[in-house]
Amino acid sequence: MAAAKISITLNSQKTSTGLQIVLQYCKPVVDCSVQNGNSLCLELGKIKLQDEALVAKYVARMAKGKGVNLLGATLEGASEVDHWVSFSSQLMRNMSEMGRNMKSLDDSLKSRSYLVEDCISLADIMVWSTLKDSAKWKNVASKIGCDHLNRWFNHLSNIQQFKQVSPSSTDQRSQNKKASGGGKKKDVGKFIQLPGASEGNVVTRFPPEAGGYLHIGHAKAALLNNFYKVEFKGKLIMRFDDTNPAKEKVDFEEAILQDVDRLGIKPDIFTFTSDHFELIMQHVERLMQQGHVYADDTDLETMRNQRENRQPSTHRNNNVEKNMEMWTEMKKGSVFGKSCCLRAKIDHASVNGCLRDPVVYRCKAEPHPRHGDKYKVYPTYDFACPIVDSVEGVTHALRTTEYHDRDEQYYWFIEKMAIRKPYIWEYSRLNLQNTVLSKRKLTWFVENKVVSGWDDPRMPTVRGVLRRGMTVQGLKDFIVSQGSSKSNVMMEWDKLWSFNKKVIDPVAPRFTALVSKSIVPVHVVDGKEVSAEANKHPKNPAVGKKEVWYGPNVLIEREDAEHFVVGTDVTFINWGNITITDIIRDDVTDKIVKVVGKLNLENRDYKKTHKVTWLADVSRSKPIRVECIHFDHIITKAILDKEDDFKNFINYDSKKTIEMVGDSCLKDVKEDDIIQLQRKGYYRCDKPARTSIYTCKMEPIVLIYIPDGHSKEMPQSGVKGDKKQAATTSSGSSNKKKQESCGAPVGDGEELFNQVTAQGDLVRKLKSEKADKAKVGEAVKELLKLKGEYKQASGKDYKPGAAPKKEENKQQQVAAQQSSGDCNHEELFNQVTAQGDLVRKLKTEKADKAKVGEAVKELLRLKGEYKQASGKDYKPGAAPKKEENKQQQKSTTPTDGGDMEKQQHFDRVSNQGDVVRKLKEEKASKDEITKAVEMLKKLKVDYKEATGADYKPAATTQAAAGRSNKKGKKEAAKPKQQVKKPSEENKSGVKKQTRLGLEASKSVDLADWYSQVLTKGEMIEYYDVSGCYVLRPWSYSIWEKIVAFFDARIKKMGVKNGYFPIFVSQAALEREKEHIADFAPEVAWVTRSGDTELAEPIAIRPTSETVMYPTYAKWVQSHRDLPIRINQWNNVVRWEFKHPQPFLRTREFLWQEGHSAFATKPEAEEEVMEILNHYGDVYEQLLAIPVVRGKKTEKEKFAGGDYTTTVEAFISASGRAIQAATSHHLGQNFSKMFDISFEDPNKAGEKAFAYQNSWGLTTRSIGVLVMVHGDDKGLVLPPRVADIQVVIVPCGVTANMSDEARQLVGDKCDEYARRLQQIAGVRVKADVRSNYSPGWKFNHWELKGVPIRLEVGPRDIKDSQCKVVIRWSGEKMMVQEQDAPSKVEQLLEKIQADMLARATKDLMDNMVVADKWEDFLKYLDQGKIIQAPFCGDKDAEGIIKKESARDEDLVPGAPSMGAKSLCFPFQPLQQLKSGQKCISGNGKDAIAYCLFGRSY
Repeated sequence: MAAAKISITLNSQKTSTGLQIVLQYCKPVVDCSVQNGNSLCLELGKIKLQDEALVAKYVARMAKGKGVNLLGATLEGASEVDHWVSFSSQLMRNMSEMGRNMKSLDDSLKSRSYLVEDCISLADIMVWSTLKDSAKWKNVASKIGCDHLNRWFNHLSNIQQFKQVSPSSTDQRSQNKKASGGGKKKDVGKFIQLPGASEGNVVTRFPPEAGGYLHIGHAKAALLNNFYKVEFKGKLIMRFDDTNPAKEKVDFEEAILQDVDRLGIKPDIFTFTSDHFELIMQHVERLMQQGHVYADDTDLETMRNQRENRQPSTHRNNNVEKNMEMWTEMKKGSVFGKSCCLRAKIDHASVNGCLRDPVVYRCKAEPHPRHGDKYKVYPTYDFACPIVDSVEGVTHALRTTEYHDRDEQYYWFIEKMAIRKPYIWEYSRLNLQNTVLSKRKLTWFVENKVVSGWDDPRMPTVRGVLRRGMTVQGLKDFIVSQGSSKSNVMMEWDKLWSFNKKVIDPVAPRFTALVSKSIVPVHVVDGKEVSAEANKHPKNPAVGKKEVWYGPNVLIEREDAEHFVVGTDVTFINWGNITITDIIRDDVTDKIVKVVGKLNLENRDYKKTHKVTWLADVSRSKPIRVECIHFDHIITKAILDKEDDFKNFINYDSKKTIEMVGDSCLKDVKEDDIIQLQRKGYYRCDKPARTSIYTCKMEPIVLIYIPDGHSKEMPQSGVKGDKKQAATTSSGSSNKKKQESCGAPVGDGEELFNQVTAQGDLVRKLKSEKADKAKVGEAVKELLKLKGEYKQASGKDYKPGAAPKKEENKQQQVAAQQSSGDCNHEELFNQVTAQGDLVRKLKTEKADKAKVGEAVKELLRLKGEYKQASGKDYKPGAAPKKEENKQQQKSTTPTDGGDMEKQQHFDRVSNQGDVVRKLKEEKASKDEITKAVEMLKKLKVDYKEATGADYKPAATTQAAAGRSNKKGKKEAAKPKQQVKKPSEENKSGVKKQTRLGLEASKSVDLADWYSQVLTKGEMIEYYDVSGCYVLRPWSYSIWEKIVAFFDARIKKMGVKNGYFPIFVSQAALEREKEHIADFAPEVAWVTRSGDTELAEPIAIRPTSETVMYPTYAKWVQSHRDLPIRINQWNNVVRWEFKHPQPFLRTREFLWQEGHSAFATKPEAEEEVMEILNHYGDVYEQLLAIPVVRGKKTEKEKFAGGDYTTTVEAFISASGRAIQAATSHHLGQNFSKMFDISFEDPNKAGEKAFAYQNSWGLTTRSIGVLVMVHGDDKGLVLPPRVADIQVVIVPCGVTANMSDEARQLVGDKCDEYARRLQQIAGVRVKADVRSNYSPGWKFNHWELKGVPIRLEVGPRDIKDSQCKVVIRWSGEKMMVQEQDAPSKVEQLLEKIQADMLARATKDLMDNMVVADKWEDFLKYLDQGKIIQAPFCGDKDAEGIIKKESARDEDLVPGAPSMGAKSLCFPFQPLQQLKSGQKCISGNGKDAIAYCLFGRSY
C-alpha cells in the first residue's frame, strides 16, 4: 500500500536549513508538498509536529527503504543519529558551553568523514545546519583550533544538496533589518525562498502559448520568474509552447516578444517546445514499451463519459504490439490514426480528474508553423512540460495555484521516465476587479469592436495598460509588492495605479489646460504681454523649463470664476494676486461671461486666497487645442460570479472625450510622454500636436487620462469648491432624488397641473379657430413653460388625466386597492372602449362641442379608473385576460400560514451557514467542513422547494426591503406596466436578459426591437452623420441578391445599365418646377470648395430625372433613336426629415432607377406594368413578402408624372403599410421640359415628344424584410436571400474531450459543408470556432436569421445522422447523413414557400373592407389597412387623413397620424356597387375601392 501524502507548512525565513536539506534528499521518494505559512507544522491526524528535529526525523523515516537512508543502517547507527540530533539543538545554545561542545565535535571527526557510519546522515545535516545558521562558530573554532570540524564543514558545503539550500534565516533577518534601518518601510511582498535555491543555480522559465497578447496576469508570471532569476543570479528561459499547431501564430510570437521586451525582461535562453519533439516521441514510445501509455480510439463523447464515471477504457489493457500499431497509424496521419490518441495509464478511478488516464499525444493533420508537415502527432502541454523542464535544466517551475491538481501528474511523468526532477512552486494568479483576463473573452471584445484593439487602454493587456499610462517600473513595483503569496485576492485597479503614481509624480512635467466649454475671459487692466521661464516641475528642476506668457487677456474656467467676489484678491498660480474689480454676467442665463481685474503682485499673502489655473490669450503664443480621453472600467460589476455572463455587464459608455485648450508648450510634448495637467490629473500623450498636411492647421494633442489610485471617478474641471457648499448641494440633490423616487408632487403641484390643463385647452381652441400664428405660438410657448415648472415641482412629466392627489388620499386608495383586489378589469376595459366609440361617433356627426367635451371628460375618467385598477394604460384591442387578473389578485393575497414555515426554513439555512463559517475559521478537518457544506446545500434546496425562491442572506433581504420601502408609495400609486412572456421568464418570474440576444420584444417595443435586430444581427453600424448608416456585409449580401435577381429580369427586357453624375446644377434641377417642388426640402447643396465659396451651388441628386434627361435630349434626333432604356444602380441623398430609421427612412440610400423614353404611349405603358410585376416578384418570389399592386391617387403620385403604379407591403407589428417600389409613367411632361423630341414619322415636319417612364427599388426592401419576418429571437431570412442558408454547428464538444475527438467532430462538419455545397449548391458555413459554446452559436446564428441550423455531435457521427433545426418555425428533425444534401435542398424550397404563405395570411387577415366611416375608424385603430370607396379627390383625401387622426391627449403614446391613401388596388377585395359614395363624407360618387392605412 502506497504511503500517504504528507503536507508540511513552514516559514522559509525562520525554518533552519537542516529541514530544507532533508527535504532535498527525501522529496524524490516521498510524496510531500511544502506550503508557506507563519510557523512550522506537520499534521498527522490529530497530532501536530512543530519541532524541526521531529519533522526532519519523520520525513527521513518515510524515505527509509526507498533508497534514501538518513537514519543509520544499524541499531547502533540509529542511536548515534539520535544523539547527534539532540546534540545539535544544544550546540550553540550556551555561550559558555559552545567551545567545549565544538571541541568534542572536532574530536569525533578526527578519523571520520561523517558523524555516523560512512555516509551522510541526519546527524551531519542537523549539526551542519546549526553551524551554518550561526555567524559565531567560526570565531570560536579559530580560537580553539577545530581543523577537523572545518574540513568536515567545508566538505559538506560542497555537496549539491547542501549548496542548494537558501540563505540562513539569521543572515536573511540581519539583511532585512539592515535594509529597513529605521527608514520608511518599502512596500514589498513576501517572496518565498525557493527550496534548494542557491546563488547561480536557479533556472526558471516563462512558457507562453503564442495564441494571443500578454495580459497583466502573464506579466506577473514573467516578472516573478525574472525576479527569482535576478535574486539568485540564475537564468530565465523564454519558451514558446507550440504543441498545438492550430493555436500557434507567428504574429502573436512577435507581439509577445515585444511585450516581454517592454517589461524590461531579458531572457537568457529562447526555446520552443517543438525543439524537443523527437526526444518527447522517444520518451512516449519508451513508456508505451513499459506499459505506462496505451493507444485509444474511443470517440470523444464516450471517453468523456468514461472519465466522468471513472470507468476504464476498453483499450486500457492493449498489448504493446497493438499500441505500437495504432501509434504508427497516428504518425502517418491516416484516417484511422486521426481517430486515435495516446493516454497515460495512471489511475482511471482517481478522485483527481487530472490522473484519470490523461491524453499525452494526439494526431493533427494541420501543418506546424515551424516544422511544416514533418509531424502528424503532437504532445499535450501537460506531457511535454515536465520533459522539456527537465531537459532544459529548469530547477524551479513556477505555476499558479489553479494548476495544483496537475502537480501529481507532472511528478508521475518525471518518475516513470526517470528524468531529473524540477521543483514546482505555486503562487496565486493576479485577479483584478471590473475586468476579465480570459483570452477568449478578451478576443470577443476585440472582434466585436467593443474596444479599438488589443492595445485599447481599457484592455488589461500589457499593451493596453502601458498605453493608458502605466510605466514598466510601476508595473514591476506592483508585482513585487504582491510577492509569491498563494493567497487568492481580488484586487482593485487603484492599488496598481497608486504604484504607478509614485513613479510618474516626481518626473511628470506640469502644464495647464482649461475645459473649452467652460472658458471665461479675464481682462487684467494693467497686465502687459511678456514671457518668463518657469520650471516644468516645482520640486524637480531637472525636468526642465517652459515658457510662461502673461498679458492683459487671460482665460480661466467658469467654475473658478463663480467663486470670485468683487474687491477680493485671487491668486493666479505662477503669477500672483489679482484684485477682482468687476464680474459681468449674461442677462438671460446669469452666467459669468467676463471678469475684470488689476494686478496686486505686491500682496504675497496667498494663504486665504482662491487659487486658479489660467492661460494667457496672447498673439505670440496662442493656446492649442487639447483632447483629453477618459476611460472607465470595461466591466461594470466588480467581481463576476461563475454563473455571470460577462456580456451582461459590459460598459458600453466607458470612453469620454473632453475638449480643452492648453499651454502652447504642449505642442512640444511627444508621443508616450507622461505629463500632469494642473488640477486635472496625469495624462499620457497618445497623439502629439502637429500640423495637418491636408489643412495646414494644427491638429489637437490627444491625451489619455492616467488614474492615480485615489480618484474613484474621472476628474472634473473646475475647483473642488467649498466643503460646506458641496455638502449643501449634495443634500439638495439627495432630497430631489427622494422626491422623484416617491413620485409625489411638491409645492403647488396640483395647481400647476390645472394650469397646464387649462393652457392646453386654450392651445387646442386657438388651433381649431385657426387663430393668428403668432398668437398660437405664444400660447404654445406658455404651455411648454408651465409643463417645465410642473416637472420641476412634481419630479415627473405632465400627463393628461393624471392629476396629482394629496398624500392621504393616495394612501387610502392604495389600501382600498390592496384590500379589494377583485376589481373587474374586463368590465372597465369594455366601458372605456364603449366610451371611446361614443366620442368618435360624436365627432363624426359633428355634434355640439360641449357635448363632445363632456364625453371626452368621461372617457378620461374611465381610463384613469382602469389604469388604477389594472396597473397599466388602456390600449385598444388589448383586453385583460382573466388569468392575469387572478394572478394579480393572488400576488396581493397575504399568506400568513406560509410565512411561519418560510421563516423556519430561512433560520435553518442561516444557522447552518454559521456552522460552516465557524468550522472554516477554526481550520477544522476537510471532511468536517465538506459534510457541513453538503448539509447547507441540502437545506437551501429545501428552502427553495418550500418558498419557490432562492435563499438570500438576511442582509440582502433587508437591503431589498429598504429599497422597497423607499419606492413603496410610488409603486402603490402608479403600478408599473409589465409585459411578460413565458419564454422570457424563469420559474420565479424574473426576466432573463443577455447582451447577445435581443432585449426588446417586437410586440412590446417595435422601435427598440428593430434597432437591436439591425445592430446585433450585424446588419448595420450607426454613423456619426444622422440618417446615414454603414451597411455591413450581412445586409449588403441581401441587396446583392436583389440586384442580381432584378438586373437579370430587366436585361431580358432590353434595359442597359449606365451611370450618371451625382451632382446636379441648380439650373437643371429647377427646370421642372412641379417636380423639384416635391423634392426641394430634401435637396442637399454643395456651396463651398475648401475655403472658397462656389459661384453657384451644386445639388446632390435626390433623383436623376434632371441629370439624365438633358443627355437624352442630345441622343434623340429621330424616332429610330428610341426607345432609350437605361438603368443605374447608385445612391441618392434626400436630406430634410426629423426621424430617420435605418433602411426605412434614411438620408442616403442605395437604389436602382430606370429611365426610359419611347416613341409611343402604349409602349411606355406596357413597360410600366412589366416593371411593376418584376417588383412584385422581387418581394414575393425572393423576399417571401406579399404585396398589393395598384395605382397611386393624384395626391400621392410622383411629382411631374402622369400616374404612378406601386406595390405596397404591410407590417402587422406596427399596423402600417409601406411603399415597397414604384413604377411611374411620366407621359410627355419631362420630354417637353427637356426637349426630348423627334420628327413625327406619321406627320412630316411636325415635332413629337417622347413618352417616358421612371421606376425605382431601394434598400428600403431590406427594412421591410426585417419588419415582416423578424421575431423576438432576431432576423428570419428567406433562403433565397440568405448569404448563409445553412450553418453547421458542432455539438457535444466539451473541455474534457481530447483534441483528436474535437478534430473528428470538426472534420465531419467540414465534410457536411462540402457535400451540401457541391451536391445541392447550398450556401453553407461550418462554425467550428472553439472559443464559443454551441449555445452561443445557436443564439448568434438565430439572431442573424440563417434559415437552417445543422447540428453534428459525436453521437450523431456514430449514428450517421444529424439534427436539422428550421429557423422560422423552430421545427427540429433528424436526417440521415446520406440524405442530407437532398433533404436540405427540399427544406429550403419549403421554407421559402411557407414563409410567403404565412406572410400572405397575415396580410389578408389585416386587410379589410369598410363602407362606413365608423368601421373605417374601428379597423384603423385595430392596426389594419382598409379598402374603402373613394372619389379620388385630393381634398377628400385630406379630410380622411385629418378626421382619422387621433387626439394625442386622449391616447398618449398611440399613433396619432391619420390614414393616407396607399393605392387603388388592381384586384380589390370586392367590387364597387352602383351609387356608392366616397368614404370621406363629401357626398361625391366613389370611383373605386382605395386602400387606406397608416404608413411609413
